[in-house]
Amino acid sequence: MKPKDNMSIEYLLQRVPSIFKLTNMASMRAMELNSGMKKLVESEPKTKCTTIAIKEILEGKVTLKEKKDD
Repeated sequence: MKPKDNMSIEYLLQRVPSIFKLTNMASMRAMELNSGMKKLVESEPKTKCTTIAIKEILEGKVTLKEKKDD
């Protein structure tokens, strides 16, 4: 089964190392989408921003960028 066909936690955790980081990443991306940023995946018009954000993470369109401490 392809990751875009199934939004299970197992596929998501292959993209992001922890559930905490995953939820932060998805919520930040959902807020960006809600404020008008362009979607990086195809979706139905009434699809919620959180669902779109998760699909983007699954497809590798959105990645986690770690901050480096000085």
